[in-house]
Parts: sequence; structure tokens; C-alpha cells
Amino acid sequence: MLNRIYIETSIPSFYFTERSSAEAIARKNWTRQWWQEYSSQFTLLTSSAVISELRQGKSPATEDRINLLKELELLEITTEIEEITTVYIDKLVMPNDPAGDALHLALASFHKADVLLTWNCRHLANPNKFNHIRVINYQLGLPTPVLTTPMNYFGGESDD
Repeated sequence: MLNRIYIETSIPSFYFTERSSAEAIARKNWTRQWWQEYSSQFTLLTSSAVISELRQGKSPATEDRINLLKELELLEITTEIEEITTVYIDKLVMPNDPAGDALHLALASFHKADVLLTWNCRHLANPNKFNHIRVINYQLGLPTPVLTTPMNYFGGESDD
């Protein structure tokens, strides 16, 4: 069973999104449904990197986003995690931003999260990148979390 889930910045961002596009509204609804139906079943993890990213926002919802995470276990950013982040960037698996996606992946991998929950489908929950991430983590002696969105938790029931 997948017990430990790392909550990346896009999750609280979409939980309280102010965007009005159909895609943003759908992501907000799926995020809120996931939080209501699934969050209590897992140990939820986040990091000071997520809090820092959320604090950079100018939205009136910034404090709500941060408060959503206040009861979550806060993962420590160590020198080893910073080194892993650099490897991800050097191996071109993540963008060249040591405080962004590479750091979230390093935190989730190093701290052995079972899942990294995100709406970032370009760099994290991207099936085209998964094998590359898995190979690099194998070389580093790290497990690779399942990289997925809240939407992937729904629709498993069959109408048969």
C-alpha cells in the first residue's frame, strides 16, 4: 500500500485557484475531491520548499494555501538532497532551477515517499520522463515515488 504522499506546490495552489478556465476549475475540483476522500488515508508530507514557493505568490489565497499544509510532516532539506537536486539538473531530467521541480523530486525520493502528488505534468507527472527518473534514482540508490495527479485516484470502478 502507498502510505506516504509528498504534496508538491501545485496541489495547494489548485485547491485554492482563482483561475477561471475550464481546466483550472476541473483541477480545483479534483484536488478538493482528492483531499476530502483520500488525504486522511495517508501520511502527507511536504517541505519548506513548497511553503517558500507558496509565499512567493501574490494571491489573497496564499495564507489559505499554506494553512492547508500546516498539519503535514515537513521534510528536511539536507546537503545530500541538494546534491541529488544537482544530479537531476545535470542529467537533464529536471529544469535548471535548484529550488523547483528537481528539489521536490529529490525530497520525495530521498525521504522515501511512495507518491509525489502534483499537477505538474510537464516535468514531474510525465510518463515520458519516468524511465529517465527511475534510472537516475537507481544509480543514486534511491526509490522512485509514483509521480501522479489527484485525478488518477478516481475512476477505478467498473460499471460492469
